[in-house]
Amino acid sequence: MSQKSSDLSPAMTAELTHLPETPSLPPSNLIYDDGVPLESNRHRIAMNVLIASTHAALMPRQDYFTGGNMFVYYSTRQARNQGFRGPDFFVTLNVDGSKERKYWAIWEEDGRYPDVIVELMSPSTATIDRQDKKHLYADTFRTREYFIYDPFDPDSLQGWRLGEQGYRELTKNERGWLWCETLGLWLGLWQGEIFRETTPWLRFYDGQGHLVLLPEEQEWQRAEQAEQALNQERQRAEQAEQALNQERQTRLAAVSRLLSLGLTVNQVAAALDLTVADVEQVQA
Repeated sequence: MSQKSSDLSPAMTAELTHLPETPSLPPSNLIYDDGVPLESNRHRIAMNVLIASTHAALMPRQDYFTGGNMFVYYSTRQARNQGFRGPDFFVTLNVDGSKERKYWAIWEEDGRYPDVIVELMSPSTATIDRQDKKHLYADTFRTREYFIYDPFDPDSLQGWRLGEQGYRELTKNERGWLWCETLGLWLGLWQGEIFRETTPWLRFYDGQGHLVLLPEEQEWQRAEQAEQALNQERQRAEQAEQALNQERQTRLAAVSRLLSLGLTVNQVAAALDLTVADVEQVQA
């Protein structure tokens, strides 16, 4: 005969209350868009710049995934509660980069969490990014490196690397950059215009300190290099033509001297590699 819950003793009731969650199949109806836009157009551009820079820096590798403003589902309980919005930018290495994803579900990724996360802060999210998310990324995600930056505050860049005791804050170099060991890249600011907005953008730099160019910047660079090569070739052609003209003038200048020595017009033309008409023109 089954026992009603009202018949259970307080101790038994408390014990049942604290039983672990019954295992269940992962939810299949996960949402991937909460309809909430990024804080500003600058935040959106900043996210896309980081994603495009990552592709440019890691190519031709295919074993990575980078995304932004994407839900990261790390437990079935959290998925049902829909209580966590995804990182503004993240990278996971050594995964199938060709796989189509609308969200990142840990149970569909062999337990893999993001290796690098960047949150683009605003005054309304700064406390959560510095505290709640930082603890989540360190304790649950075990994300190797975590960075935060407010696109409207050039002094806001901070970063942490995971160690035995949790996150340890990174020290900036003389340029104010932070080393992202996982990607082998520097994360620093670049002042310039992107999509008609000028500000200090958060960008990646390679180990030698060179800016990782966006695809359109690579096109501009190739176009500039092609134009420079064309200009150099034009200059070489002009210099060669000037040299030939100078040599010809030198040979023409020698015509009168050779004629005065008694050589015929034909002999002078042959000696100086000139036409008879050239020699006769000088003679006249």
